[in-house]
Amino acid sequence: MAFPAGFGWGAATSAYQVEGGWDADGKGPCVWDTFTHQGGERVFKNQTGDVACGSYTLWEEDLKCIKQLGLTHYRFSLSWSRLLPDGTTGFINQKGIDYYNKIIDDLLTNGVTPIVTLYHFDLPQALEDQGGWLSEVIIESFDKYARFCFSTFGDRVKQWITINEPNIFAVMAYEFGVFPPGVPHVGTKAYQAAHNLIKAHARSWHSYDSLFRKEQKGMVSLSVFAGWVEPADPASVSDQEAVKRAMAFQLDFFAKPLFIDGDYPEVVKSQVALMSKKQGYSSSRLPEFTEEEKRMIKGTADFFAVQYYTTHLVKNQENKKGELGLLQDVEVEVFPDPSWISLNWVCVVPWGIRKLLKYIKDTYNNPVIYITENGFPQGDPTSFDDTQRWEYFRQTFQELFKGEQIKKMWYIYTVEYYSAIKKDGIMPFAATWMDLEIIKLNPLLPKSIQIFLWGAALCSRCVSSIPCRPDCC
Repeated sequence: MAFPAGFGWGAATSAYQVEGGWDADGKGPCVWDTFTHQGGERVFKNQTGDVACGSYTLWEEDLKCIKQLGLTHYRFSLSWSRLLPDGTTGFINQKGIDYYNKIIDDLLTNGVTPIVTLYHFDLPQALEDQGGWLSEVIIESFDKYARFCFSTFGDRVKQWITINEPNIFAVMAYEFGVFPPGVPHVGTKAYQAAHNLIKAHARSWHSYDSLFRKEQKGMVSLSVFAGWVEPADPASVSDQEAVKRAMAFQLDFFAKPLFIDGDYPEVVKSQVALMSKKQGYSSSRLPEFTEEEKRMIKGTADFFAVQYYTTHLVKNQENKKGELGLLQDVEVEVFPDPSWISLNWVCVVPWGIRKLLKYIKDTYNNPVIYITENGFPQGDPTSFDDTQRWEYFRQTFQELFKGEQIKKMWYIYTVEYYSAIKKDGIMPFAATWMDLEIIKLNPLLPKSIQIFLWGAALCSRCVSSIPCRPDCC
């Protein structure tokens, strides 16, 4: 398997999931601190991210792993409340600046390109107390935070993600209430939050464009979660239309405003308006952008950042009872093909990513694409037999390189060491995994297994050989 010249290899983390040090050195509380400290089995075994991987104090160890894995890129997020404890520039935490300066400088010294996410679900609690993402005030607050980060780190950071997976965040936080602030508002507030997320991103993009781009010469986008979907019955016209609605609600909802015309897909607007009317609302539950806002939003992405994990089948499911809910607005049923290998919600469907990239290429004028997350979860208890995972990657890359030529593509693997929301158990995505109890019993074990990690399955020089050939690495 030959990899294109300049193909980028990376790993991705997020601040709350890996840093720990939740109240160290002047950091203010974020919504996840509040959410997990409330208990009540909101998270698996009432766990918290207070310690997580301890990356706040163990960055040097993380850097060793990054170097050992031979990564070209490392994506991480900034903790808003570690830098600005109350979410505003009224008080700036220098120790937070020092921490991220060291990460960025160490990465560059070792030839690794930093990709920095401004917001990965961890809003400062002080801003949540003022209304959070349901208040338009957050748009100005986010823009000021973004300007602060561009000014502080932008001399070295050239790839920025403003907001991670706004589509997932809006639904999980405000439709289902399983992310902070933890209060579901079925069928309404997810749309309101998404509306503000898009406008906050656009404002920050324009700030970068007008104040920093000329000197810093960087790029700014947001990352969107997208799975591929296929009609349950390829011969069914209604299932084919269901596929179009599913793609419009999950991907195009955020991508079309940024890349095309500053507005939501027509099918999204018509679906929500129709359902709202049936339910007795005087107007659509989906907010509208003004013409001025459309002009502001249009064109506010310098590359297409997509996060793909899996593929599902969809079939038409008419909302005959007019039930309230975002999923009911889409009028689809989503499910896996029973023949697909799966672990938890991730089905192994290698051709799905190729079809998704083709869709993005054709729909959004062949943009530069960053695959900013991808991966395969590990079960609990975790096994050192990594066969399923490396086979997932091998097949995925084979499919990627079958596809039509894409301008440029970077591949980032997700490393989620701490997962706070799995009530049925932790399903981590990790590049390396060590059972400390086994290591205590056999201190020689890490030396015997360390080659069978990321590089073993995905070495760019001998990817077809599992594990790596002795003469390779």
